Amino acid sequence: MTPPCQTNTVDLNMNEAKTDSHFTAIQNFYNGTNVFITGGTGFMGKVLIDKLLRTCPGIENIYLLIRKKKGKDIHTRIEELFDDPLFDKLREAVPKFRHKIVTISGDCSVAGLGLSLTDRQTLISNINVIFHAAATIKFDENLKLAVDINVHGTKDVIQLGKEMTQLKCFIHVSTAYSNCHLDTVEEKFYDYSIGYDHLDNIISKLDSRAIEEITPKILDKWPNTYTLTKALAEDLVKNECADMPVGVFRPAIVTSTSKEPIKGWIDNLYGPTGVVAGAGSGVLRTMHCDKNINANIVPVDMTVNALIVSAYDVANKKSEKRSSEAENEDFNIPIYNYVSSVQNPLKWGEFTELNMRYGFIYPFSSAIWYICFFMNKSAFVNKLYTVFLHIIPALLIDFIILCIGKKPRLLKTYKKIHKFANVISFFCTNEWTFTNDNVQKLWSNLNSADRELFPFDMSTLKWDEYISHYMIGMRMYLFKDDLSNVDEARKKWTRLYWMHQTTKAFLIALLSYMLYSVYRMII
Repeated sequence: MTPPCQTNTVDLNMNEAKTDSHFTAIQNFYNGTNVFITGGTGFMGKVLIDKLLRTCPGIENIYLLIRKKKGKDIHTRIEELFDDPLFDKLREAVPKFRHKIVTISGDCSVAGLGLSLTDRQTLISNINVIFHAAATIKFDENLKLAVDINVHGTKDVIQLGKEMTQLKCFIHVSTAYSNCHLDTVEEKFYDYSIGYDHLDNIISKLDSRAIEEITPKILDKWPNTYTLTKALAEDLVKNECADMPVGVFRPAIVTSTSKEPIKGWIDNLYGPTGVVAGAGSGVLRTMHCDKNINANIVPVDMTVNALIVSAYDVANKKSEKRSSEAENEDFNIPIYNYVSSVQNPLKWGEFTELNMRYGFIYPFSSAIWYICFFMNKSAFVNKLYTVFLHIIPALLIDFIILCIGKKPRLLKTYKKIHKFANVISFFCTNEWTFTNDNVQKLWSNLNSADRELFPFDMSTLKWDEYISHYMIGMRMYLFKDDLSNVDEARKKWTRLYWMHQTTKAFLIALLSYMLYSVYRMII
């Protein structure tokens, strides 16, 4: 464990919350608290850390569970974490924020989170709020590893939380698609045909090859190991946390920031962002997608605001239960579906049109071809498009590259792209009816001051404005493409446009000539 740079006094009597007349209700909830975050180095985790430290000045410490990764120790990783431009505003507003960061060496894929006895006792003694956001989000992850991280990791965090003497709230971050085997997803738990204990028994008796072979049968109606294991993690929370102050937070497809701390910030190519980046670069030209289906995209900053408020809501509900006549009954665990389709729907077709519009205004400097993108509801039609727009051009270009003595790689690149596209196509061709009554109640119960500090009402989001910043953000933070070279990129875009049109004209002429030749042969 890396201690904070200055000693902070931890209130050992957290039953009486510290209050400050200058703070809002949410700020007072976090005043004097020690927060434990798993998944803090991830996309949502970074925004959560920033938001808590910027907006809740009374927080004592934030404990981050971090593992060694790719040869980098936890100290190197924490330094790289806070080098991100996401934290520029925090550095300016709270120069000494690092004093409140405590790094804990651990790993959710290891038994007991891989914690040392000293670190474990520190967490047990001090933590008041848990945000368990760590997960492997790789859709086609090996089933055993997905279970180890998403299910066993959750079980270990639950056990740790049960031992904590000052715990006020534990939020398990799930996904809106944990129950994607259903048509309607309400804010409640569901029963499953397979339990986590049963799955554990199966996996423990099989080698890796056997597990891979049996995985499709285990998945049943779930499309991948990610959604299945997130569902089983929820089942674990339902069965193991009845006496704990716990809530389940289910965000939909989380994309770039809408406003804070900076507009359009994003650090990954997951989901639709990978599609937009591929299409904008001129590489991805066809996708198996129904343009009339709701995209269910939610900005990460608004998602994190709802997450922070949900912890406050869970703690209040648990406190109210303790003071009620039903204290001996199990706690009714609240679930929060944070989606956009209920209050502010955006279809995949609309999402694509907006991205195309702003893609022309802010083109990527790294683009290799003019944008030419088709969405096909039919899987068969999409395969035809794939052959003619991806595979054949890749073979021709690789052949030319091979002839000049260089190593061909475009076809190999397309194999990776097709694997990615096949994984996410399930979410682009299926639609779900979500309810989000609990999330709407969260918002309606907030006072005006907290609404200003923690805005998460999806009905207020203007998609046109959001997508414009989304495109700029991808350009700046993913492609490291400064806006100063937009004019040069537009000139390149114009050249690519004429190359595209010339190629189309040549192919049309060639096809016409071939058809004419066949016609002449027939007559």
